[in-house]
Amino acid sequence: MTAQQLPGQPQLAYRGNELFLEDVRLADLAHQYGTPLFVYSKAAMLAALAAYQRGFAGRKAQICYAMKANSSLAVLQLFARAGCGFDIVSGGELERVLAAGGDAAKVIFSGVGKTRAEMRRALQAGIGCFNVESEAELDVLNEVALSLGQRAPVSIRVNPNVDAKTHPYISTGLKGNKFGIAHERTLATYQRAAALSGLKVVGIDCHIGSQITQESPYLDAMDRVLDLVQAIEAAGITLHHIDFGGGLGIDYNGDTPPPADALWRKLLAKLDARGYGERQLMIEPGRSLVGNAGVCLTEVLYLKPGEQKNFCIVDAAMNDLPRPAMYEAYHQIVPLAPRAGQGGTWDVVGPVCESGDWLGRDRALNVQTGDLLAVLSAGAYCMSMASNYNTRGRAAEILVDGTQAHLIRRRESAADTFAQETLL
Repeated sequence: MTAQQLPGQPQLAYRGNELFLEDVRLADLAHQYGTPLFVYSKAAMLAALAAYQRGFAGRKAQICYAMKANSSLAVLQLFARAGCGFDIVSGGELERVLAAGGDAAKVIFSGVGKTRAEMRRALQAGIGCFNVESEAELDVLNEVALSLGQRAPVSIRVNPNVDAKTHPYISTGLKGNKFGIAHERTLATYQRAAALSGLKVVGIDCHIGSQITQESPYLDAMDRVLDLVQAIEAAGITLHHIDFGGGLGIDYNGDTPPPADALWRKLLAKLDARGYGERQLMIEPGRSLVGNAGVCLTEVLYLKPGEQKNFCIVDAAMNDLPRPAMYEAYHQIVPLAPRAGQGGTWDVVGPVCESGDWLGRDRALNVQTGDLLAVLSAGAYCMSMASNYNTRGRAAEILVDGTQAHLIRRRESAADTFAQETLL
């Protein structure tokens, strides 16, 4: 049977008139487990990781998966088994890493608002490094570490004032963003950190944004960070590792981000040219490892033609797939079994009681009630941002491995959504 590969979608292809992920027919999963349903490809995740591993072959490098992209335990377990560390931004994420069998010593704790309790738990667990994001945080972490009789390993996240040329909500490296220490304050902040007895300076960190599709922001940021490394070490403070963050984009709709291995060949050449090629490197990819490995399956409930808009109402909603409502983000939407003919133009919307509950606008689809659709590139920032708004249970999740389909999260019932609540 001839397979028709979908552009930019590894492991996703039509075989005849049916859509498969790896060797599993997606319609079979929708019928067995219901919809909405998230389905992920193990092979696609490992192939995305392999591109980074090729890029770092022969180097001292640690890949730390930025788990906020998709924090399902089985996904974390998959990356832990593949040798990854983890970039976390909360105490809850640390507990997920540990529950999935991750190595605490390979954990980097980022985020602008770490609490004392989170710091204490992370120190007790023995994490690898705190990425500190403000001068005030240095003082609090110092106090917590001293109270435990420890020294907290720290790197300082630099805000290099580099435009990542991405959506303003996911740009993190400009002066107007809340993240990191201003470039011009970095040396003084390192000197302050080095003087605190509860801290041990181990590295420097930089992260400029998410869904970056161009090389130039990375190259610009690397130059600025390496300038700082030179100045900091000239002041007598040794930096054992350099962390260049993550943020590499994926193909949502004809986007053309550089392949991870090609990007890192250029970055490493710059690193070598400036004399830092032997340094321990850290990176924190998230979306680029999981985004195009996942789809969300949904059923057409009703077709509602109108004078100005035609609405295709499906059973997935903004609580399942928040990105369109939050960022006006684009996800391709395709039928699991395409119908012959042209069809019409539809806004694909969900059942949630908000006008912002849409998954795709002005889509050319030939659909009927009861048809199954796949929302593509749904492996990142979908289930991890899902909510129970309108008391909607979160979807089930499936991990596909060749011909096998593993249920990695059962669908939430209504009772699950209020299990922690009590009546008066």
